[in-house]
Amino acid sequence: MEDLYIYSYLFENLIFTITLTSLIVIVFYYFFFFINLNNYKNNLKDFNQPISIILCAKNEIKNLQQNLPLLLAQKYFNFEIIVVNDQSTDNSLLYLESIAKKHKNLNIVNIDNFVNHSEGKKFALTLGIKTAKNDYLLLTDADCKPDSNEWVKKMSRNFNNSDIILGFGGYKKEQGFLNKIIRYDTFNVAQQYLSFSLRDHTYMGVGRNLAYKKSLFFDNKGFASHIHIPSGDDDLFIQEISEGNKVSIEIDTNSHTTSEVSNSLNEWVFQKRRHLSTSPMYKWKFKLLLSIYPISQLLFLFGIIILFAINFEIKLIIILIAVKIFSSYVINFKSMKQLNTYDLYWIHPIYEILNLLIQGNFVLLNMFKKPKKWSR
Repeated sequence: MEDLYIYSYLFENLIFTITLTSLIVIVFYYFFFFINLNNYKNNLKDFNQPISIILCAKNEIKNLQQNLPLLLAQKYFNFEIIVVNDQSTDNSLLYLESIAKKHKNLNIVNIDNFVNHSEGKKFALTLGIKTAKNDYLLLTDADCKPDSNEWVKKMSRNFNNSDIILGFGGYKKEQGFLNKIIRYDTFNVAQQYLSFSLRDHTYMGVGRNLAYKKSLFFDNKGFASHIHIPSGDDDLFIQEISEGNKVSIEIDTNSHTTSEVSNSLNEWVFQKRRHLSTSPMYKWKFKLLLSIYPISQLLFLFGIIILFAINFEIKLIIILIAVKIFSSYVINFKSMKQLNTYDLYWIHPIYEILNLLIQGNFVLLNMFKKPKKWSR
């Protein structure tokens, strides 16, 4: 009986120690990494060099009709737009050719159907970059809407002191639970890659809103090191070129882009799993950086559940939960406002748990079977 008591005592203290340690790690991430995003300010002057905007499109005529006029209406003194029509089978090329007649700064690169190239947009993006007249590139996607006519102006100002600029690409706010999950996940990803970059740990950007110098692309031999996989143009590539080059972030609300949210759960799951497929190729420091935080979150969550189950001292459990939630609210207040997810702020701890469990499921699925195709 005495041995049972000792084992029970040791087990309780072990779980408490694991839970407390996990909380310490989480709070460290909050106040060492994520707080920098809250305090970030950008007072740079306007940039005075021409910009090349590049987007790739495959059967995106509706998005092109909606978003291309917004790109052409940007308030910037000198810019060109290069649209790479990647073997579209709709009327995208006809539309692009018709609108190009009205805008001299719109250039069309067409990839014929007989051209055999790998899945993904790396080939198309490479052609767009080679076509660009300017050394300063601003990348987005056909389904992305610039949130203001100062998008180019706000993003490009960072070229005054940087070679690479990481922007924010969000998703449109709509009704429905899936919309909230996707938008919270987008915030969570952005909070990490933007905050880590501010600590000189740049591991990715998003192709929806990204800028870098053309010379960096060719100095790095483009996507040569990972040309065999469809994705990686905005994470593996950014990891490569960020070494030894200055990186800035841009989070002004006028610098954002917004995309339509998928209404299909299966489509979103496939997209997320596809993006995760590049993670095994990350550098070890980024693998550790990106795994320690969610593992600590999971350990804390399950630790709290176990402590309740074994009737551990309730006051200590409440203190642990209170510290976690209070810290989370403090850290996420400005960030969620800045990144257009403030509507989720007051119940974001619930979305955090749901997102953590969902992402964990994606990782497990990819361990057994990775997506082999770029699209479903």
